[in-house]
Amino acid sequence: MEKGLPTQSFVAVKEVRNGIVHLKDGGLRQLLIVSGVNFDLKAEEEQALILNTFQNFLNTLDFTMQCFIHSRKVNVDTYLDRMRSRQLEEPNELLKIQIAEYIDFIAAFVDQNAIISKTFFVVVPYDPPVTSGAATKGVLGFFKKREAATVIADEAATLQEHLKQLEQRVTQATEGLLQIGLRAVRLRDDETIELFYNLYNPELVEKKGLDIAKPDKAGKS
Repeated sequence: MEKGLPTQSFVAVKEVRNGIVHLKDGGLRQLLIVSGVNFDLKAEEEQALILNTFQNFLNTLDFTMQCFIHSRKVNVDTYLDRMRSRQLEEPNELLKIQIAEYIDFIAAFVDQNAIISKTFFVVVPYDPPVTSGAATKGVLGFFKKREAATVIADEAATLQEHLKQLEQRVTQATEGLLQIGLRAVRLRDDETIELFYNLYNPELVEKKGLDIAKPDKAGKS
């Protein structure tokens, strides 16, 4: 019986390095976590200003930019464990009882009503221009063998140029979002991997140990 292809073969991501997602086809992606704004609480004039500013920002872009909302179930187990520890340390018997009742209430509430957190992201892309291999080699390319070191150096220089182009787009995106009052922060390697983990495993509880829920925490060492 023929074995099926590994899961990795269906994923377009080659690797995540220095916060940049490298795709198998040579494309680059920078993921930004974006803060929210209480739009409904704004006055009509402020809402109109935000919408107009956002529209003008989109019109200035000469590249596509993906915006998406990631929703996932909040895991409160760690919080409840801390409350149980607090209960054991509490000397006041009345407060102990109140903490126990609070823990039971939270556990029952979450069991009947899943708490969903929503996080906002922007994906800034850069896809290198497609060139014909025959056109770049030329006629003499079939008879001239390039040194391996030269090939590696050329590939490294090309990658640096592509990263520079992506950096310019990221700067344009973050500055444009800031004009609307939205703070955008780049995801680090571990935060990007955590996001993909959750996207490809929607049926599982979010991976523990990482926190990208708040833009003020993402991107910090």
